[in-house]
Amino acid sequence: MGNIKIYTIIIGLSTVLLFTNGVSAQSFDSLDINPHDIVYHRSGKRGLPQVKVVYGRPVANDQKVFGTQVPFGKLWTTGSDESTEIKFYQDVMFGNKFVKAGTYVLYTIPNENFWTIILNKKTDTYGVCFYNPKEDVAKLEIPTVHGDMLESFSIGFKTQDYGSQMVLGWAKTRVHIPLYTESRLISKI
Repeated sequence: MGNIKIYTIIIGLSTVLLFTNGVSAQSFDSLDINPHDIVYHRSGKRGLPQVKVVYGRPVANDQKVFGTQVPFGKLWTTGSDESTEIKFYQDVMFGNKFVKAGTYVLYTIPNENFWTIILNKKTDTYGVCFYNPKEDVAKLEIPTVHGDMLESFSIGFKTQDYGSQMVLGWAKTRVHIPLYTESRLISKI
């Protein structure tokens, strides 16, 4: 009789533990405050991707953003949370720097009239915590321009006759980074 009670207790506890694990395994973290986005640059509407950017999209707290929400002169993750990653599917000219195909982290240092744009080899990082300047592969200074109010930080691509531009935009600030992805253009540079 005693063995039956012990087996009953063990089976009962096992069932409770099994059910409890099943319930907690089904819980999910809450959604990020700032969602992440992916943007591709392609050679045409149906062309293969040439560039892919994965980034966080923070929302503006005011219409100025740069100099307040994102301080001037300080390293920024170029988005929110995880560091912004950019993948080049082929060799490119990033501004005036030749960059091999691969995945990099995109950091920036916003200033009032220009931004310093940095491509870094150390990927899978959170924010600017693990930034190491020894891992930089390209560093550019790009002037800012004004645009219409944009509530969420955004990255896009603009195709030009001479190549493309990767456009960073938030609030009324825009930064146009020259980007040459076509091998016929890169070979002439």
